Amino acid sequence: MDLFKEKNIKPMLISEMTEPFNDPDWIYELKFDGIRCIAYLDKDTELRNKRNLRLLPKFPELTDIYKNVKERCILDGELVILKDGTPDFFEIQKRALTSNNFKIRLSSDKYPASFVAFDILYLVDKELTNLPLIERKSILSETVTESPKLAISRYIPEKGIELFEIAKAQNLEGVVAKKKDSRYYFDKRTKEWIKFKFLKDMDFVVCGYIIKEKGITSIILGQYRGNELIYKGHVTLGVRYKDLMQLETMDHSPFATTPPGNENAVWLKPKLVCTVKFMPNEKGMLRQPVFKGFRDDKEPMDCQEISI
Repeated sequence: MDLFKEKNIKPMLISEMTEPFNDPDWIYELKFDGIRCIAYLDKDTELRNKRNLRLLPKFPELTDIYKNVKERCILDGELVILKDGTPDFFEIQKRALTSNNFKIRLSSDKYPASFVAFDILYLVDKELTNLPLIERKSILSETVTESPKLAISRYIPEKGIELFEIAKAQNLEGVVAKKKDSRYYFDKRTKEWIKFKFLKDMDFVVCGYIIKEKGITSIILGQYRGNELIYKGHVTLGVRYKDLMQLETMDHSPFATTPPGNENAVWLKPKLVCTVKFMPNEKGMLRQPVFKGFRDDKEPMDCQEISI
């Protein structure tokens, strides 16, 4: 199987959050708040998200990034949109969910996206996933000529705690720690890639909503426990609820038992996923939840319940 011809890569996953640490056998890089993306670059550009959906129609400003690589290659990285110098998750998710070509063109002019590469999986006609990470990083640097639209993720050795403190001070999402000799495993989560984040974020199924005073919208959240949808609380959306109104409604709760306090809910078929950031809580509840954005690169059934 040729990875480039197949164009069906499911990227390696990052393990859940842990406390920051320093270790000479690890490298550390900033975690960008965007859309995970695989870039297939040769005589043209192809961008695919984790569900293998094509992203270039939503981000046409990246059409020419293939010109910034020296050979045919496959890169793993993050699509980001910067506002005031920092990645803006809401802006990039809004673009990903837009289907109006005119609005896409306006947005791409006002808030152009960039692809930040942090790994290289394939070069010319050879798969590189069995090479140690530090070798892949070197090949990546030799292959890519950086530009405002295609950048390489920087990393530092050993000093994970210090980088985490810098990220926290700059209000960035966090840090990813990776073992120097780690291989790349498609669609697998290992203890060799780990997140440090001062705010945790998690994906939830949108199960309904309640319109409150002054047009404030409260989204009803759920996650799956196997095949059973479990109630996980609410997050305030504010007044941006047009996406919800377009979804298919239900005349009953999608949960096995309707959770109390939701008598005035508009119930929705569980087809949409959103991301919420919050402070971890030992009781398993969402503490100070903040809505980040809707996403179409994840299936509702992928929102499986885990300990928080």
